[in-house]
Amino acid sequence: MKPDPDVEETVLKPEEQRLKIRLETKQRGGKVVTIVDGYVGAGATDLAKLLKNHCGTGGSVKDQEILVQGDNREKIMQWLLKNGYKHSKKAGG
Repeated sequence: MKPDPDVEETVLKPEEQRLKIRLETKQRGGKVVTIVDGYVGAGATDLAKLLKNHCGTGGSVKDQEILVQGDNREKIMQWLLKNGYKHSKKAGG
């Protein structure tokens, strides 16, 4: 299904985004993945690319969740805060 060109997808400004950063190992063969959840808008792929470059690792975007390989919660948190994502916080244990 093609997106309607007359309808713009809502993209919130960085200061309006409410992102949660968590660690997950379930269903990943024991490998650790940092997940950034809660991004609203079409720019999730662009943000994922910036975060992956900052952390020096791989990752992907799946169902509006940004997946970054490894435990990079602290690096991602610092980058998001530095770049205007003021409502970012760590989630989980």
